[in-house]
Amino acid sequence: MRVAYVTVHKLYVKLCVAVIFSLGACLTGYAQELYVGTAEVDFTPALPVALAGQGHLRIAMEVETPLKANIIAMESRGGNTLLETVVFVACDLVDIAPAYQAGVRKAVKHLLPSIDTAKVILTATHTHTAPVMDTLFSKYPIPPEITQPSAFEKFFIERVSAGIVKAWNSRVECTASWGLTHAVVGYNRRSSYFDGTALMYGGTYFPGFAGIEGYEDHDVNTLFFWNKKQELIATGVSVACPAQKTENGTAVNADYWHEVRGMLKKKFGDKLCVVGWIAAAGDQSPHVMYRHKADVRMHTLSGRKPMEEIGRRISNAVIEAHDIVKKDQHKQIPLVHTYENLQLPVRIITHKEYLDAKHTRDEVAAKIAADNKLAEKLRGEQFFNDKIVKRYENQQQGKQLLLPTEIHVVRLGDIVICTNPFELYTEYGIRIQGRSKALQTFVVQLAGEQGYLATEKAVKGGGYSATVFSSLVGAEGGQMLVDRTIDLIEEIMKAGK
Repeated sequence: MRVAYVTVHKLYVKLCVAVIFSLGACLTGYAQELYVGTAEVDFTPALPVALAGQGHLRIAMEVETPLKANIIAMESRGGNTLLETVVFVACDLVDIAPAYQAGVRKAVKHLLPSIDTAKVILTATHTHTAPVMDTLFSKYPIPPEITQPSAFEKFFIERVSAGIVKAWNSRVECTASWGLTHAVVGYNRRSSYFDGTALMYGGTYFPGFAGIEGYEDHDVNTLFFWNKKQELIATGVSVACPAQKTENGTAVNADYWHEVRGMLKKKFGDKLCVVGWIAAAGDQSPHVMYRHKADVRMHTLSGRKPMEEIGRRISNAVIEAHDIVKKDQHKQIPLVHTYENLQLPVRIITHKEYLDAKHTRDEVAAKIAADNKLAEKLRGEQFFNDKIVKRYENQQQGKQLLLPTEIHVVRLGDIVICTNPFELYTEYGIRIQGRSKALQTFVVQLAGEQGYLATEKAVKGGGYSATVFSSLVGAEGGQMLVDRTIDLIEEIMKAGK
């Protein structure tokens, strides 16, 4: 099936890029100057609250760490003329529900009418110990006496939109630099077997184990901003590992980013804003797949808990990069921001997948009908399988199912930051970085909630994160996403040259 890209903002983007750089050239005596503002917002929910991310109801009765949104607002100016903007908001959430993105943008537009709120980008760290967010997970029966998703949504939007206003109003002239170091944090979590199958967190201890399915990415991409006093006011840190070390917990917890933020603030001061980005890591996690006993022994001997060890590795990598690149600060640099709304093909469901989903849905429904106490545990399985059945039925009616997919590419000097709404398999991130003409390419996932996007190899192996149960878009759409992201990177890197 050949599917054409639908590009909502294509002409707008090209015109803006041309205007930005022609204007910059025409403003005699002026170059682009970078202004940056920051804010850190606490959106820890009222307790008790239902936690998202594990497919069944979990009620948190305590808070182990606060949940934060860290915000960087950037603009470039030529003289007194605003040329470009971008606002990054990194949130301690499992993903970014569409209503949250839309709600924040609407609120910010009301508070700051001059801002192009389409350039406000919310991303999630994928902690599995943050609140249930939307109607998808409220298909589980959530007791009325605990914080409801609708109440948390309103609270979150109010807090984060106010934080964006604070960041925007605190903008000061800054210099910037970027660095690349490394830290082992994420591990590929899919075991492959000699029979051709694969399994997330699959066992490695028997003769059928063939190896680990895919790539790992241990890069730590960093971005730094200093004010005129040479104080480090913000850093963007990209790590290819979802924040789910505490994923089975029953307390509110921001996971390893809480440790990273604390360690970096101890080094650079409490006012430092740490924007934590998750690079393409749909098939990665912070859990080791083998050598468990050796890993536990080293934690015990070091006296550090696993979460502290992750924080130490990332913060050390950031500090190392800072110490190297602080001598290479840039003041007059281009900031360009493009965004598009792609229409990616929804993954085709086979007849067998349809029959399996229909059987499971009906079987689960019968169990719930026989014992309503099972609803808490099984309602989600019923809901997801029903969605697969309905997708197949639409598919059989000849409907071409397309998924609107918002992507952004931001150029800052020699680097680019590109976002997508998926839990994107690491191989796609490597394809983008390998083909990019930028000096450094930050690939940031979970700027939305569109599920896993697995590779063709993973789809053949099956298992959670690679089946139709857990993915809306298949490998064909994944490559389309890569190709269009590269097109935008090439356009944006040519601009102004």
